[in-house]
Amino acid sequence: MTKHAVRGRRLVTREDWADAALAALGERGLAGVAVEPLARALGVTKGSFYWHFKDRRELVAAALARWEAVAVDDPIAALAGVEDPAERLRRLVAIAWERPEHLRAEQTLAAAAEPEIAGVVARVTARRLEFLVRAYRELGEPPARARQWAATAMATYLGTGLLLRAAPEVAPTDAAFRALVRHFAATLLPASSR
Repeated sequence: MTKHAVRGRRLVTREDWADAALAALGERGLAGVAVEPLARALGVTKGSFYWHFKDRRELVAAALARWEAVAVDDPIAALAGVEDPAERLRRLVAIAWERPEHLRAEQTLAAAAEPEIAGVVARVTARRLEFLVRAYRELGEPPARARQWAATAMATYLGTGLLLRAAPEVAPTDAAFRALVRHFAATLLPASSR
């Protein structure tokens, strides 16, 4: 038996399964993570799933770990070398709003009542807020104001996801949406840092 199932000419990996499960989780919640439909979407058999995962619970855990990496680890790593906190925040806005499908998925994940999802959402939110508070503190904001700015930035991000989900006519590829993101980048910085 080979280690990876073949999808067309490409090997389907554990990460491919986790990405597909994450997409399903974001669109349909925990109930949307079902092996057979995911296997069809990936163009492989259920056997591929069992090569990579013991059970569905392990797949859900991998999908949530993938989300945490994409939502927190990757952006923090991408911004690690940016010394100027104002520039770091501007770039964070660009990174955060560049993947509208993640904005939509955030809504489903944030609303989930399942403990395994809620725990990851809480950890991701805490890590994001910590990153934001630190950047606002580096801009010279006192602790309470830094927390307010961080909460405003998070609420703006999550609210954009809700807007995209509730009003599908808001197209994230439109010039108007890109202008909105530029507006966020400007207004999510204290006036002294713009």
